Amino acid sequence: MAPPVLLAVLGGALLHASWNAMLKRRGEPLLAAVLVMAGSACVAIVLLPFLPAPARASWGYIAASSAVQTIYYLLLIATYRDGDVSHAYPLMRGCAPLVVALASGPLTGDRLSPGQWSGMLLICGGVLGQWLATPSAGARRTTGFALLTAGVIAAYTLIDGQGVRRSGAPAAYTLWIFLLTGAAVCACTVPGRVRTLAGFARARPLVAPLGGLASVGSYGIALWAMTRAPVAAVAALRETSILFATAIAAFVLRERIGPARIAAVVLIACGAAAMRLA
Repeated sequence: MAPPVLLAVLGGALLHASWNAMLKRRGEPLLAAVLVMAGSACVAIVLLPFLPAPARASWGYIAASSAVQTIYYLLLIATYRDGDVSHAYPLMRGCAPLVVALASGPLTGDRLSPGQWSGMLLICGGVLGQWLATPSAGARRTTGFALLTAGVIAAYTLIDGQGVRRSGAPAAYTLWIFLLTGAAVCACTVPGRVRTLAGFARARPLVAPLGGLASVGSYGIALWAMTRAPVAAVAALRETSILFATAIAAFVLRERIGPARIAAVVLIACGAAAMRLA
């Protein structure tokens, strides 16, 4: 992987961790998530007229992915409402490739390689470590939401893996999903909260543009990098977002992160990278 590509992927991982932390830092995950998704949809509206339309065969996948990703954002809101970023983010992002690997077997007939088994053991050890490091009932509820969110991430990953190949236009395929998901999330959450959301947006005018650009940018960088370097290497390097999110949680959000949680985060990040590379 060339140094510019490596730096771009690391930057994309940092962007992804940053917009997730933004949901927690702004005090109300629901309102912050709506603004981020609205910002992402606006970016899509601006860029889509300049891109070729996805092939007709991919529109069913776009619709399915948008529906699943709407559920993802609603779960993300529930996860961050009470949970720490340093607890939830590693579980969500780290367990998703594990679920994808397990689901791919029955769907495609592929068997797990020794490297994937090793990655699975590391992730499971990290999940257990997170569970033991946060024994309260509230933290365990966060663990449940985070693991459920990981399952949803795996679902739209599998859908997009098929859909983007049929689209003939990966960038437009992705932006249509951002647009439709943003519209769906707003439709599910905004009614009855218009005044509250307007006040929140006036008080925090940068959440929508910065969050939207970070969300679209992190995914766009990954797509671009996969055209310049091996897909597995890019996917593995993106898992550094787990470490970035933990650092942001510690130094910006001021979350208390003890040695046990740090060890669990490292296990999950290493396991996720191993699953991608195997």
